[in-house]
Amino acid sequence: MFSIKNKFIRQIFGSVVDLLPIFIVIFIFQVFILRQPIPNIADIAIGTIFIILGLTFFIQGLEKSLFPVGETMAYSFARKGSLFWLLTFAFSLGFGTTVAEPALIAVADEAARIAAEAGAIEQSELAIDDYAFGLRYTVAFSVGIAILIGVLRIIRGWPLQYLIIPGYIGVVAMTAFAPDTIIGIAYDSGGVTTGTVTVPLVTALGVGLSSAIAGRNPMIDGFGLIAIASLTPIIFVMAYGMFL
Repeated sequence: MFSIKNKFIRQIFGSVVDLLPIFIVIFIFQVFILRQPIPNIADIAIGTIFIILGLTFFIQGLEKSLFPVGETMAYSFARKGSLFWLLTFAFSLGFGTTVAEPALIAVADEAARIAAEAGAIEQSELAIDDYAFGLRYTVAFSVGIAILIGVLRIIRGWPLQYLIIPGYIGVVAMTAFAPDTIIGIAYDSGGVTTGTVTVPLVTALGVGLSSAIAGRNPMIDGFGLIAIASLTPIIFVMAYGMFL
């Protein structure tokens, strides 16, 4: 019991350390740059406590559920030796976690409304909903493809830079031809893949698979999936804007 409490206290301390730079930046700008008093200090303090507790419980949840599940399934699929089912699982995991990502839902809805105001689509609720739906599922599909390619890279032993460098060259090339209204959305959609739902499961998949295959490095091969998953949405969303 003591060790459990000890671990929980350490995680709370870690959450405080992780959030401390944000609080320092806000304090410096509020007091020394804007020269304004901090409003509702009591409410902010209560909210901060809840943020720290929420982050702590979230990390504990990752350690006890998502990471073990992802690693175990990846290890089991690797031992089973079925490439088809492993790739199917990889695509489904990338697609499912991304389409359920709260940040993506919010970004897609806001992007649709901005596109309507800019005249890129009709200013009707149906057109806005269709645009947001298409954008959301385009990003989810692109992440599914990225995870599939990333898993195949781990299995085949391809160097990570062989995928990253041509990918960014393609991004730069497409930026010159993509509509202005979609470029910002496309680049921001790459950041959506680093959300609270997608990263833990994708990382666990990569680490578990790398650990199950001899000669693979979990740090390089496992975490390399996130790099690929952050790149492909930019390409797919710009293509979505160009062909829409």
